[in-house]
Amino acid sequence: MKRIDQNELYQNLCGFLKSQGITLGEGAYAQGIKQSCGMLADAINATQETLAQARIQIDQQLEHLRQSIHEATAPPASSAAESTTASTEAGAKRSKRRMRTRPKGQAKSAKKTRSADKVSKFPAKR
Repeated sequence: MKRIDQNELYQNLCGFLKSQGITLGEGAYAQGIKQSCGMLADAINATQETLAQARIQIDQQLEHLRQSIHEATAPPASSAAESTTASTEAGAKRSKRRMRTRPKGQAKSAKKTRSADKVSKFPAKR
């Protein structure tokens, strides 16, 4: 965030009070308000710097936590390689099953009619 100038708060406060009909003249009361505004601006600026540093540290700790969770929950490297080969072998077996061809003269529709004939031969049980 943008740093706040020490006189900025005092000037804004004087502008607000002037809009309300109150003018701050030179005197002990105005000097006390000016010093208070300066201390408040310093406190705000210090808080902003601390917050920025804390945000950086939190991000670093959070990244470290994510990494440790990832390492703890990740499968071991040796079993990952075995599971990859097992899955590729299973995929090859499935693809061989899909590649079966039908004898010549048989189409998909022929299969459906045969199954429909079988259903019609048997009466429905009640």
